Amino acid sequence: MISLGIEQLVKLRPEWLLKKRLGLLCNQASTDSKLTHSRDLINKAFPGRLTCLFSPQHGFFSEKQDNMEESDHMKDKTSGIPVFSLYGKERRPTREMFEHLDVLLVDIVDVGTRIYTFLYTLAYCMEAAATFKKKVVILDRPNPLGGTAVEGNLLKPDCSSFVGLYPIPMRHGLTFGELALLINSRFGINADLEVIPMAGWRREMIFRDTGLPWVFPSPNMPTPETALVYPGQVIWEGTNVSEGRGTTLPFELFGAPFIDHERVFTQIKNIPLPGCVLRPLVFTPVSNKWAGEGCSGFQIHITDPLKFLPYRTSLALLQAIMVLFPNNFEFKHPPYEYEYERLPLDLILGDVSLKKALARGEDLLDMEKEWQRDLEEFKEGRKNVFLYNG
Repeated sequence: MISLGIEQLVKLRPEWLLKKRLGLLCNQASTDSKLTHSRDLINKAFPGRLTCLFSPQHGFFSEKQDNMEESDHMKDKTSGIPVFSLYGKERRPTREMFEHLDVLLVDIVDVGTRIYTFLYTLAYCMEAAATFKKKVVILDRPNPLGGTAVEGNLLKPDCSSFVGLYPIPMRHGLTFGELALLINSRFGINADLEVIPMAGWRREMIFRDTGLPWVFPSPNMPTPETALVYPGQVIWEGTNVSEGRGTTLPFELFGAPFIDHERVFTQIKNIPLPGCVLRPLVFTPVSNKWAGEGCSGFQIHITDPLKFLPYRTSLALLQAIMVLFPNNFEFKHPPYEYEYERLPLDLILGDVSLKKALARGEDLLDMEKEWQRDLEEFKEGRKNVFLYNG
């Protein structure tokens, strides 16, 4: 039985918190195992101490779509306290916002992927906390991808953006609490930080192993299976290939009208893509890219989550489509997540040389070998922030 960080907090009710003014970074997915929202649990455990809420990208109710669809400040109708949006006019908390609190509690469902912006909202909050002399407490949750596998190239400094501030791989294998500890110490934030760990979670657990209910943290993350493919499938956001937005299976589906199934299969046949089956199909998005048009593409069916390599799989498919359909394939142009000049795909991949190597048809497995030294150093270094055993 797993007890989430929020459940541990209200069970333990630390005495030092009882007289503090509390803020909470959260959204509608911030619930306990019985689907009670964290703000309600905190209000009950610490009566009168919760003074404000903060919401990340997609808004408090996870109702906003992607890429700079902003949310406004508002008042929470349930508690009557203000909700400060950190994905709108401001993405960094201001002094005025932090004057409402002594301690910022953070209870966010993360999806274990470098480009998911909740991590960088957390980083901005930690920087503000260090500046304004406030404490940050992370109420930890499972990484839905598990805590063992790490995959991908480390982000290069020239690709730093709101979808990647730090040199970490696409799939990092850390919980949100562990990530906070990592960036706080390694990248010099030096906030007054504490993590309330979960009880009962083990590193090898993916989300379906936890027995916890899945509450979607963003509008196109409807299931844990979406999260499993996301570290690879998110790359289509930087292209004119549909990532399945506007369908009932975002990121599990992808395609475009110009794709030929058999040619793609032939192109990737010599690349080992374990743990999944690519099933050819045609789908018609009702919104976003290619809305109302039939897209020839694939659904990724995961047959073995522990062997599945989401980043390799999607890079192999990206390379095949770039090489096979050069007259139809296009890079998405800015703006993308408040970047107005650099190509979105470069920011997503975290290395401007990577798309060039893919376009030249270079061997993907050789590219992976070039990342291994940096990746092994990251894997070894992350052990310093482990809160959970295997």
